[in-house]
Amino acid sequence: MSDGTAGAVRVGLIGYGLAGAAFHAPLIAATPGMRLEAVVTANPERREQLAREHPGARAVDTPERLLADPEGLDLVVIASPNRTHAPLARAALRAGLATVVDKPLAGTAAEALELCRLADSRGVLLSVFQNRRWDGDFLTASRLVRGGALGRVHRFESRFERFRPKPKPGWRELADPAEAGGTLYDLGSHLVDQALTLFGPVETVYAEVDVRRDGAVVDDDAFLALTHASGTRSHLWTSALTPLTGPRLRVLGDAAGYVKAGMDPQEADLRAGLRPGDGRPWGADLPERYGTLGTDESAISLPTDPGDYPAFYAGIAAALASPGTPPPVDPYDAVAALTVLEAARASAATGTTVRLT
Repeated sequence: MSDGTAGAVRVGLIGYGLAGAAFHAPLIAATPGMRLEAVVTANPERREQLAREHPGARAVDTPERLLADPEGLDLVVIASPNRTHAPLARAALRAGLATVVDKPLAGTAAEALELCRLADSRGVLLSVFQNRRWDGDFLTASRLVRGGALGRVHRFESRFERFRPKPKPGWRELADPAEAGGTLYDLGSHLVDQALTLFGPVETVYAEVDVRRDGAVVDDDAFLALTHASGTRSHLWTSALTPLTGPRLRVLGDAAGYVKAGMDPQEADLRAGLRPGDGRPWGADLPERYGTLGTDESAISLPTDPGDYPAFYAGIAAALASPGTPPPVDPYDAVAALTVLEAARASAATGTTVRLT
């Protein structure tokens, strides 16, 4: 748990829904040198939940009240609905506060670039919570790719698929573009970020984006084909209508391949109330869900590297403690990812391949 000393980073969290309560608050509380100081939520039930789970944090009615006293905070974390990300981040940065925003950073690449430039001009830290960079399967794939175990990688396949045939109430299912809802911007933000992190800039984007479920008004099924400047092709799937899911990852090189099924356990553990540092091995995959490395003629079961969501806030704490230390996620990476997502929308609308360079 955090040390709770006077020198701890004082964190104000905006939003105590799924993202705030299950992801950000527990990870902040588990980070040495950080203290959850205040949480913005006006919902009575969520206030009661906050009092139970983080009795040292005060509840605040509105973001405006939280930001009215910037001297009382060191870091603001924005875990509210997507449409609020850019305006709240803008207000926090203008108040001179280091800011973390849940993905996506903004609804458009232009808005995200504006925020990056504002942070630069104010000399204030800005980062984006791309926690899936610390999924165990992705950490394993990254190690294999960068260590040369697969040879020259020519194809990267990645999926976030679910089977939710009936839309659930909530802002993610609203058609208003300002909401930045739908699966392309939700899970697609992770898929594109992972592909760019591993294989670098994208030259062309082809996409198929559909609304398939009865009653749905926003995209719930998408496929993206990216051609990276490095020559690697990334094929990415995200869907809410997948009764039989494909491999989570498949990475193919000219020397070997790596294939992995099943989801990283950290999200399920956090939702279930488990916490880093509570005595259990954190982020450990089940042996029966290990991936396979090699070729059809010679393959081995490869233990999955432990997932490490706590590394994100540890990196934020390190960046705040040592000016000049980069944050764990460069906010300009979010601009690049949003540029790809916007190209995907354009590709799907026109049935053409969109060239970025």
